Amino acid sequence: MTTWFKQLAFAPCLALACLTNCARADEGMWLFSNPPTQQIKEKYNVELSEEMLEHIQKSCLKFANTGSASFVSSNGLIMTNHHVGLRTVAQLSSKDVNYVRDGFQANSYEEEIKCPGLKLICLQEIVDVTEQVEAAVKDAATAEQADSARVACIKKIEEEANAEKGLKCNVVTLYQGGLYHLYCYKEFSDIRLVFTPEDCIGFFGGDPDNFCYPRYNLDVTFFRAYENDKPYQPEHYLKWSEYGANEGEFVLVSGHPARTNRFNTVADLEFQRDVYYPYMMNKYRRREVLYQTFGDLNEENARRVKTDLFGIQNSRKNRGGILQGLQTPELMQKKIDEENELRKLAKEQNALDPTQPDPWDVIENVMNDWSNYYIAYDLFEGNEAFVSAHIKRARLVVRYLMETAKPEEERNVNYKDELLHERRLEINEPFRASGKDVEALRLGDSLAMLYELSMQVPGGRAIGKAEITDELLDRIYAGKGPKARAFEIVNGTQINKNEFCDTLLHGSLKELTESNDPAIQIALAIESVASDLRDYYTVNVAEPMRQAYARIAKARFQVYGVNQYPDATFTLRLTYGSISGYQEDDGTAVPFETYVGGAYDHAAEHKFVEPYNLAQSWLDAKEEGRAPLDAPLNFVTNNDIIGGNSGSPAVNANGEVVGLIFDGNIQSLALNFTFEDVQSRAVLVHSVGIKNVLRDVYKNQRVADELGK
Repeated sequence: MTTWFKQLAFAPCLALACLTNCARADEGMWLFSNPPTQQIKEKYNVELSEEMLEHIQKSCLKFANTGSASFVSSNGLIMTNHHVGLRTVAQLSSKDVNYVRDGFQANSYEEEIKCPGLKLICLQEIVDVTEQVEAAVKDAATAEQADSARVACIKKIEEEANAEKGLKCNVVTLYQGGLYHLYCYKEFSDIRLVFTPEDCIGFFGGDPDNFCYPRYNLDVTFFRAYENDKPYQPEHYLKWSEYGANEGEFVLVSGHPARTNRFNTVADLEFQRDVYYPYMMNKYRRREVLYQTFGDLNEENARRVKTDLFGIQNSRKNRGGILQGLQTPELMQKKIDEENELRKLAKEQNALDPTQPDPWDVIENVMNDWSNYYIAYDLFEGNEAFVSAHIKRARLVVRYLMETAKPEEERNVNYKDELLHERRLEINEPFRASGKDVEALRLGDSLAMLYELSMQVPGGRAIGKAEITDELLDRIYAGKGPKARAFEIVNGTQINKNEFCDTLLHGSLKELTESNDPAIQIALAIESVASDLRDYYTVNVAEPMRQAYARIAKARFQVYGVNQYPDATFTLRLTYGSISGYQEDDGTAVPFETYVGGAYDHAAEHKFVEPYNLAQSWLDAKEEGRAPLDAPLNFVTNNDIIGGNSGSPAVNANGEVVGLIFDGNIQSLALNFTFEDVQSRAVLVHSVGIKNVLRDVYKNQRVADELGK
């Protein structure tokens, strides 16, 4: 297996013609295996060495599945956002000890709190496996065979790499199927909490200020990695800048942007605009009201659903901004023009095989059809009609027994050979639930949503073109309303008990179908519909789309060259830019940075009422004259970032930390589809502000002194 990273990662970039689809300005979420070194040198006169890029790469971490992080000391100190670490901090809290509300700081290694189940990974190596994957599906006669062959090939590559390298290895699809790379990670599973501020300053301004600027947030939390019960000593970690961020300065951001759709076809974007995002927005709105109402009952309820509520509010505002971008005629016209240009040039340069169907037409036909089934797929196969940890585990048990009862050649690919062991591990993962009342709350609302979205038709109900029979609804609701049925399931099931699951797994399919456990009954009732929708998606949507997009990607390579960045895939990327303010549409100048003193002013303007209530530690610091009022707190850059970049370190030309990404302004939400740097800005916590506030407000000389050392 050739280590592609070692050979090509920092090769000189190829010169490109100046065409519409080429990266321009400071655009791009670039692969570390294809960094924009030439563009950076030409625009900023900064030369990035191979050694420096490797150093930055191996200093960065992926924080669970929520965001990014980085090593910032030789003793394994990890920096990320307060909001990225919030769920972990909430899990460490209890009714009697509320670290979310009150914050936490350890005064020694011994006081640092273990975070059960938290895993962080650090990218070590990249290997190009495109030829192997493409060869595996070359002779497949059907879409189903191609999908099975690809999954099996990727799994084999991952397992062989895991055994050979002793790392956690995953194959990543890039350019929507144009390339396949194997990413090999070192995993850290002993993570401990070191410092987190009170949530009223970590998320100061709350939902009203989210995706806005100017901001005044200390959105930072520190963890530490341990190995063999001792602080891990990384070879690579980021030094701390002595002077921080200055206007006009060059900045690199290294993190894990989640998903972008910049290279999707117009038909695909229209599906997202007209079906996907409107449905998602309605789902988020109802759940936001659900959690808000439950939390308003008392302080303990509010604590228990705080992270869920924050996640929903953040997603609702984020998706709303994205949808607004898709509804903008100028953006869609730009995408139409780009697509027309690529199609024209691809035809002129014979970049597509004329014996195969036009890939843009394939995607349009697939999207037109899928729009009739997507919502039903999300509700049943995506489990959005049955939001409960109990139902989730019951479905894993039911599907496992139903698939293993079949001859192996007839099973779904995820239940064949070595993949079967992974399914068993999923079932045996520690059961995590939020308490029966919260689980019933979620499940009752999702069951109600299912009923509301199914329209009455002769003989039953339907969601789009997916038929929902009266018999199925009778089995789901059992003659009760959604709320009553949810309480019956959550309070009556034994699926949360490992011994009960083991008994089911060692029994027969017949014994399973005879079980009177209410969660198992639900899982059995919906399995047929869910698996049919899953198979429909695999054969009629996923595989045709994958093949069509792969052909478009290869055409784009031929037309525009190989020096392009792919859409974000929640894998490590590099972006470059500079520190700069901007102007609002009305001409108002927005300064590039804010100050600690501005947080006090902002709170006073809102009469210190939540979410503008400053923590007592901050009020005491000002009263005692300790508050570093002149220290910069937040600032903005024009770096190309998206959700998932939260927690990403920002470094200067010397690789020194100058800031920490925690948000984007409202204009940046359109970056999901297209790059714009006139008003779109990344919002960061300033490195000087972090250090000064730790030392002067929290009297935490320990962490302040450790940063960058």
